[in-house]
Amino acid sequence: MKVVINACHGGFSLSREAKQAYVAKKGMTQPVSEFFDRYLDRDDPVLVAVVEELGTAADTSVSELRVVEIPDDVEWQIEEYDGSEWVAEKHRTWC
Repeated sequence: MKVVINACHGGFSLSREAKQAYVAKKGMTQPVSEFFDRYLDRDDPVLVAVVEELGTAADTSVSELRVVEIPDDVEWQIEEYDGSEWVAEKHRTWC
């Protein structure tokens, strides 16, 4: 399975070009200016394809997007520190 993460400090965000490509590939009619990329499923095949196709053109001044491949049978979550993300296997946690 492929997952998109942000590999630098700042935060996950798509460039305007990447948003336009995503909206077009999904067949959405929503204006790009009203499109909130933070709520995307990071394993969405269309998102993965857009990031792979555009490469660094999918990045913004605060994001450096990467596609990470993980085993299909892993229950995963995205962890982050100061906007820099990684994929981690889910564990049980208590506070």
